[in-house]
Amino acid sequence: MDYKAAGLYTLDEALETVGFGKFQGFVLGYAGLGWFAEAMEIMILSFIGQAVKSEWQLSSGQESLLSTIVFAGMLLGANTWGLLSDNYGRRKGFLTISMVTFGAGLLSTFSPNYLTLVVLRGLVGFGLGGSSVFLSWFLEFIPASNRGMWMVVFSTFWTFGSIFEATLAWIVMPRLNWRWVLAFSAVPSFALLILYGVAPESPRYLCMKGNTSDALRILEKIASVNQTKLPPGVLVSGRSNDKDEESAPSENAAPLLPSLSKSTTQSKSGFSSFFMLFSSKLIRTTLLLWVLFFGDSFSYYGIILLTSKLSSGQSTCFPFLQSNINPQDDGLYLNAFITSMAAILVDRVGRKQSMAIMFGLAFIFLTPLLIQQPAVLTTCLLFGARMNAMGTFTVASIYSPELYPTSVRTTGAGVASAIGRIGGMVCPLVAVGLVNECHQTAAVALFLVAIVVSIVCIQLFPYDTKGRELSDT
Repeated sequence: MDYKAAGLYTLDEALETVGFGKFQGFVLGYAGLGWFAEAMEIMILSFIGQAVKSEWQLSSGQESLLSTIVFAGMLLGANTWGLLSDNYGRRKGFLTISMVTFGAGLLSTFSPNYLTLVVLRGLVGFGLGGSSVFLSWFLEFIPASNRGMWMVVFSTFWTFGSIFEATLAWIVMPRLNWRWVLAFSAVPSFALLILYGVAPESPRYLCMKGNTSDALRILEKIASVNQTKLPPGVLVSGRSNDKDEESAPSENAAPLLPSLSKSTTQSKSGFSSFFMLFSSKLIRTTLLLWVLFFGDSFSYYGIILLTSKLSSGQSTCFPFLQSNINPQDDGLYLNAFITSMAAILVDRVGRKQSMAIMFGLAFIFLTPLLIQQPAVLTTCLLFGARMNAMGTFTVASIYSPELYPTSVRTTGAGVASAIGRIGGMVCPLVAVGLVNECHQTAAVALFLVAIVVSIVCIQLFPYDTKGRELSDT
């Protein structure tokens, strides 16, 4: 059907016409604040763990549990918040996420004992599992032509949150105590609640639900703030697409996935959005994403583990390799370089090839470590491998919500993120023993295998999302 001749236009055509302007800048800031808050809450225990351990006379295992419980909560939250926002709206999703994260984070400040702190930090982790909701919400406001670049920019909020938390701890800990650090770290989540009233619902989500009148009002607001105009005609909820997925035409024209049947979409509610991930059209994408996120997190945290062993000065296996590496010190420069590289690649060569290139480079950097290398060379190789593994994760986080239709976007991206968390949790259990027992070759070989499997999965994805319109149903 010729929409233009019929006086109709789609949401994607409207977003391309109004462009990226001040309105999307606000959406970027609000969604980015969600990631900023998550980075702060995750990093916090790196700085207060020792103080809590000393005050309550905790064992090393009890101190570690404070971090583990956060990741366990995130694992559960990543599945829960995606279901909520796909069924009841993005705004309800991040409102509830912010309430849980702020409430549990602030109450952590007043924890009378260790058990209470563990429970509350677990609830904080549960709230932090909703990062995919913020990412998907922002994604749905961006024109397809430069979506990749802006999603990479969005990912930098995590870096700034981590740096801000380190600065906050450096200033507050010597002057006050760990409780004040917890209190200040809850402020960004409180800011999300304060600004919630002016955060709009995703027009793409509204169109998917058939509520085009409310979607049009938001689009008109975007056009007004950006000082542009909507296309002439009437907004329609989306294109019909009867073509098979594998024969989708040019990347600038075809939606990412063919429409699911109308009856299936209308009957979807509750947990059925989770089971939709295993439908015939989505199961391949779902399983490949799971392996990719697991492999990336496993290899990335493995590289961090190797780096930490060198920086700790406690290596009895290779004392001549001990150096002054500090995994925290290079964070700003590392992430700035990754952001620049990913922004250059993602909208030029596409998501798939960007991930394949960076993971391939990580493989190249790691391979020489199968045998012992001089300290300076080892430092450079680990830095390069870590940088590229992180870059791959950044692009994968952009790619995953683009692959799913609006009806299951946050569920699919959230579950994939949860699988990545499992990879990060499993890595220390598997790799710490190898590293501590001086089996460096076996540990590196294990990380290389994870990278190779991930690269194979990247090549098996049916299509790239570069320049493609998002699918709504």
